[in-house]
Amino acid sequence: MITVLLVDDHELVRTGVRRILEDSGNFKVVGEATTGEEAVAWARGNKADVVLMDMVMPGINGLEATVKYLRVRPEARILVLSMRTEDPFPSKVMQAGAFGYLSKAASPDEMISAINTVAQGRKYLSQEIAQQMALSSFDAKENENPFKELSERELQITLLITKGMKAAGIAEKLCLSPKTVNSYRYRIFEKLHISGDVELTRLAIRYNIVSE
Repeated sequence: MITVLLVDDHELVRTGVRRILEDSGNFKVVGEATTGEEAVAWARGNKADVVLMDMVMPGINGLEATVKYLRVRPEARILVLSMRTEDPFPSKVMQAGAFGYLSKAASPDEMISAINTVAQGRKYLSQEIAQQMALSSFDAKENENPFKELSERELQITLLITKGMKAAGIAEKLCLSPKTVNSYRYRIFEKLHISGDVELTRLAIRYNIVSE
């Protein structure tokens, strides 16, 4: 029996996934979390064979949650299940230590196969995502997604900026100083060759980092 932790802020998604897994007879959902912070807190006293992690949630996103979760449970096998299938999300999460990345558009059979694969200690990428990642390596430099140049922390701060958060709010949320946040902000603008928050948001929408 493979034990699973579900991490998603939508109750409907968690309920649907739980039903699919439990109906299969091979899985037991041992916990649920609505945010990355809840998942990390849960990990301090519990463990699961596989963690199904959403990418976009209130609070820290799936990327940061993966990093923090693995600090508590280095042996954890995290499978991201998200609507965000465009790079740089899959690449960054896999680099952070996740075992797989699966689109929420996947069939129940594929999800079950992905969980079984990850539980066995093998990596899993849905065909669509693997193809996108492979093709992106052949793109001309000028056509590459510029957000791939950002570090995990820079991408996290980018997402918070696009939500309209100011330096003080981001600093409090991430336990950083406003000065440090502004330093990251400057580096983000420099790497993306932009000069302000509005331009950053427009660029993020253009490359499907955030939705309009």
